[in-house]
This record gives sequence, structure tokens and C-alpha cells, in this order.
Amino acid sequence: MLQAVLNGSRPSDAHPALPVLARHLARDARAVARLGVTSVHVHPRDQHGQETIDPVYVRDAVALIRQEAPSMEIGVTTGRWIVPDPNKRVETVLTWGRLGDGKPDVCSVNVHEKGWTEVCRAAHSVGIDVELGVWTSGDAVTLRQNGVPPGTRRVLAESTVTDPETAVAEGIRILRALGQQNVPILLHGEEEGAWPLLEYATRVKIDARIGFEDVLVRPDGWLATGNDDLVRTALSYRP
Repeated sequence: MLQAVLNGSRPSDAHPALPVLARHLARDARAVARLGVTSVHVHPRDQHGQETIDPVYVRDAVALIRQEAPSMEIGVTTGRWIVPDPNKRVETVLTWGRLGDGKPDVCSVNVHEKGWTEVCRAAHSVGIDVELGVWTSGDAVTLRQNGVPPGTRRVLAESTVTDPETAVAEGIRILRALGQQNVPILLHGEEEGAWPLLEYATRVKIDARIGFEDVLVRPDGWLATGNDDLVRTALSYRP
């Protein structure tokens, strides 16, 4: 499975084609769906372009994406940097259960963030699955000690090392620390490490992701024209 990560935490001026508004996220979701992508991860923004988990903006983004790409799995973030108080994150995620067509299918929860188990529990209680973000070998050990929470759809093994010479080695260390899991593992990198990690994930036949959240340029160093350009390039790696 190749997931498209459409915008992430990047500022609106990071790239001319970066999708920020809900309608732009929906446009890009439609474009990557036409290439065969079945899962997108997005960071909804408020009227000022700031990341938000407010149900009003989550609903708008998810509902518009669902309208443009009806069969798409739609995931959103619960990042601590957006709402530092874990209790408020839990309360917000619980409200997502009442969003109808605007309810996300899945949300990402980072294992290193305080309150991660409570956020997972809240999501599961309202019918939203979880992607567990594991950024380090230490996070992987934490997950193994706690066990995979109910409702976990996949584990995101995230190598945050951007040096292309060492990014894959770090990703492998995280995978080894995770050991055997009873859910799929998606491996990915960031910036200069994104393409080496995608190539490795393709080679060992595990899930991967690509999009403006992780990288703005193609493997040849040229600025990508859009999320669909990155996805098209990533698909060329796959048999």
C-alpha cells in the first residue's frame, strides 16, 4: 500500500502547490485516487492556515475529500504540537465521532506523546482507527511494552534522520526494535531520507508513503509539481 501524505505541518508558502484549504486537499486527494492511491493523511487547517484538530475544520476537510474520492481512507493528525494538553486532545477526538461524513477513518497518534494511549482509546470508542507513529527505537520498545491498542490499523515507522546515507539504517533499527507486530507496518522517511526509505520499503515489500508532508522534491532533485507528481514517481519504484 502506498499512502499519500498531502500537506503535513509545512507552512503555506513551502511550495506553490501545497494544499492548505479543505478544497485543495480534496483536489489533491482526487488526483492521487486516479493514480490508484487508496489512503491519504492530511493536516486540516483553520481560516488562518494554521494546523488544527477542531472538529469544524476536520469535518470540512474530511467531507470534501470523501466527496471527491469516495473510496479513499482518510486519516488526520492528533499531533501534540497542535494541542499540547492530552485531555483536550482526547475530548476533541471524542467529538469527531459525531461528524457523520466528516468523521475521519483513521487518526495518527505518536507513541512518544504524553497521553497517547488515552487518545487511542478515545478514537477506538467512536469508531476511528489509529496509525501509531513510532519515531525511534525507544518508541518501538515503548509500544512493545504497552502492546498494540485495540483499533490500530497500522504502525508508522518514521525515520526522522534526513541524511540519505543513514536514513535507511535508522529505519531498519526501528523495524528491528518493533519486532513482529500483528498489524501492518508502514515505513517512511523525511526530506532527503524520504526516497531512500521508499525504495527500501518497496524492496522489502512493506507499506510506504509519499507526499508533500515528507518531501517537496523528486529523486532527481527537481521540485515536484504536486502530490500527484510525487505519487506517480513513487509508483514507478513498484513492480
